[in-house]
Amino acid sequence: MITSQIQATLPYNIKTVWQAVTDIKNYHWRSDLSHTEVLNKYQFTEYAKNGMSTHFTTTVFQPYSCWEFTLENSSISGRWRGIFVEQGTSTLVNFTEEITSKKFYLKPILKFYLRRQQKLFIKDLQTYLQKKETKCKS
Repeated sequence: MITSQIQATLPYNIKTVWQAVTDIKNYHWRSDLSHTEVLNKYQFTEYAKNGMSTHFTTTVFQPYSCWEFTLENSSISGRWRGIFVEQGTSTLVNFTEEITSKKFYLKPILKFYLRRQQKLFIKDLQTYLQKKETKCKS
């Protein structure tokens, strides 16, 4: 199992950050996704631009605090945990992924891939929140 963690302090209130991360239907800010599908209250599927689908099942949903889910596709399985901490007018996010490769040839590059994906997610999130804030001010 490979574990990868990323942490960032975002200069936005916790409700805004939580809503952006947990709103599955509003995926347009994610540069890696082509679309998403909500299956029910606990399950959803993300479709990457390369066509890969990943299925998610929520296991913990504590608003403005913690969101956890299991994930699985044809190449990997594992779990993701997001911790959200209010810090005045900012929000500290801590995202951890624990992933097992289903394909032996992916094992050597999995940690690097996860790290790249996490950095991209944070970058996309920051860009989206900044645009959203700018739009609200105009």
